[in-house]
Amino acid sequence: MMEIKEEDYLMLSGIQHFVFCQRQWALIHIEQQWAENEHTTAGELLHKNAHNPYFNEKRKDIIISRAMPVVSRSMGVSGECDIVEFKKVPDGISLHGHRGLYQVYPVEYKKGSPKAGNADILQLTAQALCLEEMFSAEVKEGAIFYGETRRRENILFTDELKEKVKDCFCQMHQLYDKRYTPKVKWSKSCNACSLKDICLPKLGKTPNVKEYIHAAITEDCQ
Repeated sequence: MMEIKEEDYLMLSGIQHFVFCQRQWALIHIEQQWAENEHTTAGELLHKNAHNPYFNEKRKDIIISRAMPVVSRSMGVSGECDIVEFKKVPDGISLHGHRGLYQVYPVEYKKGSPKAGNADILQLTAQALCLEEMFSAEVKEGAIFYGETRRRENILFTDELKEKVKDCFCQMHQLYDKRYTPKVKWSKSCNACSLKDICLPKLGKTPNVKEYIHAAITEDCQ
């Protein structure tokens, strides 16, 4: 894979949008369109609690780093981890200013409960890949904390998940370089999308745009 210039790095968090809907990702990250709804607002409040400006905190044998910037030159992405826990272990990495060896353990905060899809898991895996590259160490597992259940879901970073993440970012770079927004594919999940009014997802259910516009005008006149 050819080297990607820093100015062309993609937002790591964009992978959750891309996996949910490639068109949604393009509207946000290529066309720079965004709209808030109750889902995005609740998610932002939860992240504010995780992103405390005080960077480091120590609890027994765990060092907690909040809002930690991460980057991957190989994937051409950058972003931020909600929380990274460095757990003291017999065999791990050394940290400047701290005695002993540590295991790297990313934690992502999410609103709601675990979803049917794997968008959250792939986002956390992307963070793990960045951390692996930054610390030159294998990151075997992490966790997703869900605000609705108030529980952590432990995630094992398999080779399959890591390859899926790399493939997603490769596709994202191709679309971004072309500045191409994929066409709409309507589904039930569109109803919860903050961009549904901008995206006009109902277009995807009609065979012809003229028919859609005619139906909308007729509906307004009734």
